[in-house]
Amino acid sequence: MTEWLSYSLRDLLMFSPRTYYRLFELYNIKLWPLQLFALALGVAIFLLWRRRGDMAGRAIAAILALCWLWIAYAFHWQRYATINLAANYYALAFSLEALLLLWLGVVRGRLSIAPAKRLHQRIGLLLFVFSLLCFPLLGPLLGRSWSQVEIFGMAPDPTAVATLGLILLNGVRPAWWLLPIPVAWCLVSGTTLWAMDAPDFMIAPLVALLTIGLAIDSCLKYPLRIQH
Repeated sequence: MTEWLSYSLRDLLMFSPRTYYRLFELYNIKLWPLQLFALALGVAIFLLWRRRGDMAGRAIAAILALCWLWIAYAFHWQRYATINLAANYYALAFSLEALLLLWLGVVRGRLSIAPAKRLHQRIGLLLFVFSLLCFPLLGPLLGRSWSQVEIFGMAPDPTAVATLGLILLNGVRPAWWLLPIPVAWCLVSGTTLWAMDAPDFMIAPLVALLTIGLAIDSCLKYPLRIQH
């Protein structure tokens, strides 16, 4: 029993940092130029946010659902599962988020994107823009090659961060029903990167904690506004 207590998360990691980043490299090379289409989807979301309205919210939810489902299949199930035994469960969770977006965002129309007037909405917009434009630069800035970049719609971290940002843009009160899975993924990813001694390990967990804090704050400030 005492032997188990001597282990840390780093000891339980099933792959090396080199193997992890090499996975992204092979993924990007194999699927090029699909990354350009994914970035175009991100730009489309931004334009739909500027347009707003019920149909814009449904379209944004549909695009997000497509991204989450793609990552569940192409990244987690087909590739990450080759080095991580838990990846099949990640694929299941990402598929569930896609179904939630389709049912509650597209069919029920509950993702109502609002203008960035309040603090949590402004930060939500900032998080979305960060995931779309800045996240791909993190790898090269930290010494990794351009072929290992993580792009919205293709990689789980920027997609989860972008989703959290859009959730904060959902009217007066964020859409709580979409929060758990992207928040959980940010914490899981941060833990994995910490175990690999990656310098950017705190980015996703901080985004998750910030989103939860802002969501709670908005509910406390506007307790009478209930979403249906």
